[in-house]
Amino acid sequence: MSVPVRVLIGILTLSVAIPAFGQESENKQAPKPGASAESVPSQKASATEDPNYIIGAQDVLDISVWKEPELTRVVPVRPDGKISLPLLNDVKAAGLTPTQLAAQITESLKKFVTNPQVTVIVSQINSQRVYVLGEAARPGAYPLLPGMTILQALSSAGGFTQFAKMKNIYLMREVDGKQEKHPFNYKEVIKGEHPEQNLVLKAGDTIVVP
Repeated sequence: MSVPVRVLIGILTLSVAIPAFGQESENKQAPKPGASAESVPSQKASATEDPNYIIGAQDVLDISVWKEPELTRVVPVRPDGKISLPLLNDVKAAGLTPTQLAAQITESLKKFVTNPQVTVIVSQINSQRVYVLGEAARPGAYPLLPGMTILQALSSAGGFTQFAKMKNIYLMREVDGKQEKHPFNYKEVIKGEHPEQNLVLKAGDTIVVP
């Protein structure tokens, strides 16, 4: 007979108290009458639907283990790229996709749980950012969303101040250790001219509004 997960956690944490989940959390884990584990979809929102998204430091992950509420929790990715989970201690998360991390956790839990079913959702993207500087209404760092373009980033920054030179905006991008400068004429792009200037952004890109 396998030892219940609840007992294992109590032993391995050496009597360190583990926060108890409320009735609401338990209800989220319980399938509807007549539904199997495989037929109950996750109701949790994901910050990205990109299956190729690479997890990075400071991202927040929602780790769900079906029918094991003691192992289900929301965890941040530490600066060292690892997350902390019951029974498994430190687990490397950065550099993996959510699917790869779920498979890794599943394999590790097999020593403690019978047929574990693990789901990993990126609930907050904090590792990938772009920067808007200069005469933007709200200059600063912004989360890089899938498919985000220069125009969308400028919209996130609230547009421009009255002093902005909208024809002379440019994007700074590091490629192979060198800085590349890409011009962006806002007035032309919003008219449908030179759409090729409206580049899809990459992590670390900086948009400068002179």
